[in-house]
Amino acid sequence: MGSITALGIVLLILMIIVGGKQGITSFLSMVVNFGILFFTIVLIAFHLPPITVTIVSSIILLSITIFWSSASDNASTTAFQASVVVVILIVVIIIPIEYWAQVGGFGLEDSEELEGLSTYVGINFTKIAIATAILSSLGAVAEAAIAIASGLDEIISQHKEIKSGQLFVDGTVIGKQIIGTAVNTLFFGFFGSSMALFIWFYGLHYTFGEILNDKIFAAELIAIVVSLIGVVTTIPVTTWIMSFKLKKLHKSQLKE
Repeated sequence: MGSITALGIVLLILMIIVGGKQGITSFLSMVVNFGILFFTIVLIAFHLPPITVTIVSSIILLSITIFWSSASDNASTTAFQASVVVVILIVVIIIPIEYWAQVGGFGLEDSEELEGLSTYVGINFTKIAIATAILSSLGAVAEAAIAIASGLDEIISQHKEIKSGQLFVDGTVIGKQIIGTAVNTLFFGFFGSSMALFIWFYGLHYTFGEILNDKIFAAELIAIVVSLIGVVTTIPVTTWIMSFKLKKLHKSQLKE
């Protein structure tokens, strides 16, 4: 038994103990998402348009992640709608940024591993960088959307006469409470995954300017900043959609 298999079994057991049936569902969704990501890589490797493939895969991944959660139907639908809107916004932002920054492809730090290998694989690496940034933001966006939508849905269920304006204010308050944790989670993940790179920079006495202009560091930093923008944007978008649905519900009740 390999170490990865052992860790997977431990994770499954813990998810069953803590989450019960929902833990099994969450584990299965993770496995399915891994398969979709692998299939996405295969499609891109076969020279299908990377950005188009990534957008379609992102919508599928969001639907599985959100609708397989334990949230109610109303909260899940709202979270999915908000996540799709935010992903579209991320695509609009990241495409010009990546072409402007020119951080696609390999950096000088990869030269030793690539020695003797051809990098002419017929794929636009700037588009790969765009796809990577989009996929990197999905988890944080979905998590924020579900948290906001579930909180607002619970408020509606407890206070059925609440006005849409007050619900929007409550959603903003909830968003302020989770935004700090979400931002720190992304930054901790960034620094943790880039620890070896930072040690490399220190050992080779890189200046601060050289670090900021390093292709690998810049690509990772852009992906993190885009994810942060996605999380922050998810809060008002999710809150507005839920408030709009509540306002529409109140109007339909008045007509009846």
